[in-house]
Amino acid sequence: MTIDPGITSTPRIALYGAEFADDPHAAYARMRRDYGPLVPVELAPEIPATLVIGYAPARRILNDPLHFPADPRVWQQNVSPSCPVRPMMEHRLNALRSAGAEHTRYRRANADSLAAVDQHHLHDLVEQVASDAISGFREAGHADLLTQYSFPIAFRVLSSLLGCPDEIGTRIVDGMAKVFETADAEHGNQILVQAVSDLVALRRQHPGNDVTSRLALHQARLTDEEMTHQILTLYGAGIEPLTNLISNTLLKILTEEDFSAGLHAAYATIREALDTVLYTDPPMANFCISYPPYAIDIDGFLLPAHQPVVISMAAANNDPAVIGHPGADLLTGNRAHLSWGSGPHACPARSHAYLIARTAIFHLLDSLPEIDLVVPASELKRRPGPFHRALESLPVRFPTAT
Repeated sequence: MTIDPGITSTPRIALYGAEFADDPHAAYARMRRDYGPLVPVELAPEIPATLVIGYAPARRILNDPLHFPADPRVWQQNVSPSCPVRPMMEHRLNALRSAGAEHTRYRRANADSLAAVDQHHLHDLVEQVASDAISGFREAGHADLLTQYSFPIAFRVLSSLLGCPDEIGTRIVDGMAKVFETADAEHGNQILVQAVSDLVALRRQHPGNDVTSRLALHQARLTDEEMTHQILTLYGAGIEPLTNLISNTLLKILTEEDFSAGLHAAYATIREALDTVLYTDPPMANFCISYPPYAIDIDGFLLPAHQPVVISMAAANNDPAVIGHPGADLLTGNRAHLSWGSGPHACPARSHAYLIARTAIFHLLDSLPEIDLVVPASELKRRPGPFHRALESLPVRFPTAT
């Protein structure tokens, strides 16, 4: 059945409610049955978009920036600043929300600044932060691994890499949470911009061995405003997705025998668990947004001009048309997934994210080998939202030291 997602009478599927968050894979299956690889959805009330759930069209779109640029300026002209998803989607002076020469300039500055991060130092930093976090709850015999472990690691490690002091970092986290939750996104965006502006001013005046300082000194000659938007992107791409990646992988390890049996001190198995989560339940399930400058046909589906096209990494990774194909060998290792994106906007920090998540999980399981969920996995709640795949909490218990 050929659907034109631009037709206003076409029923749209809401991605922002609790029902979708509770069981998105069932929703993807219904979408595939009723609509095919491109689905008319709403990202928020009265914010239409097309969700791409087919692997082949997703790769085509991700690797075609000419027809699918990431610049949303025309789209946002008719979107209220109070729209809950606008802060996640609006134009910023960064690589994520730009195209052409502008994108190339921003991406090179980011890639160069991230490439200078010492991986051995990063590993040691994660271990220290992880050890500090565990020390804070070890004697209690229980913890919420999301708020007491995954999040502090993502926040403290990223802040250290960016040369961000705690006072500014706390404000950044507050703003970021409001933006991702979409309940108070406009206010959260204001908090974010001011806090990051303060960080940029600090590192302009007092440069150090950190990503922010390297961006400030880069040959791209970024302005303060451009600097602010690069840091906003790094925080947005770092804290929330990394927190979710660590937590979602810990949940899989704690609930699936394939990973839990003989796992402790097995680095390779942790990598396999991470890849499985990225393949089946990526922390950013629906993202990589583009805005076609004119109506474009994709395999009989007409995508409207300037309307968001959102890639569902979670659905595309699990497309039965690819999984069941005789030539699908690339997927058997779980590393042909789209969870890092693809094409010119692919994540430039994937090796850093892998290292942080793998080190954090290894350190926890090595420190607390007898760890169990407090409640059945089926009782854990997911946070609603069109973009992320996130737990509300991850409560565990473990024996205290005697």
